[in-house]
Amino acid sequence: MAFDVDGVLTDGALYLSDGGAETKAFHTLDGFGLQLLRAAGIELALVTGRESRLVAARASELGIEHVFQGVQSKLATLDGLRDRLSLPLAACGYMGDDFPDLQLLVRCGFSATVPEAPEAVRVRVDYVSRKPAGRGAVREVCELILTAQGALDAALERYLA
Repeated sequence: MAFDVDGVLTDGALYLSDGGAETKAFHTLDGFGLQLLRAAGIELALVTGRESRLVAARASELGIEHVFQGVQSKLATLDGLRDRLSLPLAACGYMGDDFPDLQLLVRCGFSATVPEAPEAVRVRVDYVSRKPAGRGAVREVCELILTAQGALDAALERYLA
């Protein structure tokens, strides 16, 4: 499962200081959802057109090893990863929020977006989250995937024992 960053894992706002430092807000619910997917054996990737040390740091904290930044073609990037992992496109999922994500959203076996996405994106995906970008949308999709794979109850068991 691959995710765009700005507008999916974040609310899409870019905060820049006078000195040029950039900050982003990542929600802990989304991060935990990604960890649940990883624990269920699902490979994760971040694919973003921007470059940010913050994204690399957050991916490292979450144990996401497939991180692609400054990407010009998200489709070519995911195709390269798919080849390395020997996965058909139908077995891949992607969550994005804008026109540069459309090539992946319409080709992957599962696609999702956030309610803030343009209508042209929302009408072309399998699932539109109820939660907003950067505020639980990724967690919602992670739980949806785990439920569809029959793995959510097993994930919950570790916390109920």
